[in-house]
Amino acid sequence: MTADFVIERADLVATCAGPAPRRGAAQREITAVRGGSIAAYEGRIVFVGPADALERQVHIEPEAVRIDARGCTVVPGFVDAHTHLVYAGDRRDELRQRLEGATYGEIAAAGGGILRTVEATRAASEDDLVRAARPRLDDMAASGTTTCEVKSGYGLATEAEIRQLRAIRRLDAAHPIDLVPTFLGAHAVPAEYRSRSDDYAAVVIDEMIPKVAASGLAEWCDVFCEASAFTPAQSAAVLRAGTRAGLAPRIHADELAPSGGARVAAEVGARSADHLVFVDKEGAAALAAADVCAVLLPIAALYLKLGRYAPARMLIEGGVPVALGTDLNPGAGLSSSMPFAITLACFAMDMTLEEALVAATLNAAWSLDRAGTIGSLETGKLLDGVVVEGDPTDLVRVGGSAIRTVVKRGKVIYSR
Repeated sequence: MTADFVIERADLVATCAGPAPRRGAAQREITAVRGGSIAAYEGRIVFVGPADALERQVHIEPEAVRIDARGCTVVPGFVDAHTHLVYAGDRRDELRQRLEGATYGEIAAAGGGILRTVEATRAASEDDLVRAARPRLDDMAASGTTTCEVKSGYGLATEAEIRQLRAIRRLDAAHPIDLVPTFLGAHAVPAEYRSRSDDYAAVVIDEMIPKVAASGLAEWCDVFCEASAFTPAQSAAVLRAGTRAGLAPRIHADELAPSGGARVAAEVGARSADHLVFVDKEGAAALAAADVCAVLLPIAALYLKLGRYAPARMLIEGGVPVALGTDLNPGAGLSSSMPFAITLACFAMDMTLEEALVAATLNAAWSLDRAGTIGSLETGKLLDGVVVEGDPTDLVRVGGSAIRTVVKRGKVIYSR
């Protein structure tokens, strides 16, 4: 076999190879190779193994790119399983309000929150949205993200939602990071439907979903199941309509209070239930039985000052596969760094480093139906990888510059 790209002589390669998703004790299995090398040809991995076997088994082209990884750890490229990357406007002043004691609900009641971003996003052009999102993607790449899910949900009207989804498609075509598009027309009830949430849910079901599905701009359908947004019955109806139209379901569940969202996820066969700060053991059992991935978003819990985090330990011990995302958004997801999400997973949600690494790679890839091509370093998959100076614990040095090189499809997309 031939290689045109090599990462060689790493102290450790955390391949995370094997079946997906990982759950229970298996979520700690990172399938490490010490003194390892990785070779790829035209973006796909052809060899992972001991460095001294590389030259014997692989013909390395004379012009191949070769990265010396001595003193480093190589991990799969991070898969950010939940973001709101594309939006217009600025809500950083709400951070100051929260620091002074205002709650999420109080800020929303005063005209802030999601609907404030909706107003700005509706007024923005597609070009505006693309231009604003591009630097955020660059930041994500510098933090090791090579694939991310991106939601609409700041249009809350058919044409505005489709405009967001078109911006996502343009960014996917123009940027090295692969984007996975999700339709989130049921993110909130817009101002013009205040006190008429059933009517707005009907618009999402009868008008938005058919047009989004026909456009081919989204793979997934999401809904915010919360007292301030959509009831369990409304959420289930939206997700079932999405499924009928060919949009696979995922759900914002149990973030601000127990909402019944985990049970809706199980009932409709969602691939993921996200946030889950207030999920209980019964909800977790339903997720495990229905093979739903828990996508946990500790950065949002931190910036919202919720005073608690999703019970990752309970979910893992209950057999629920756990993934991670940043929840990058204008109001509460104020960091695009997957290493920061990993850090909070370890120190605020009691996950081990190995569990968090699998959650940020293989399980996150599975939550997006991408585990066949990304999420681990094994032959046949894309060479999406991160070269970390030092050992895996250096990933959790907040503010440190541990990430040396980021590779997407066998090409360097970031180098420090």
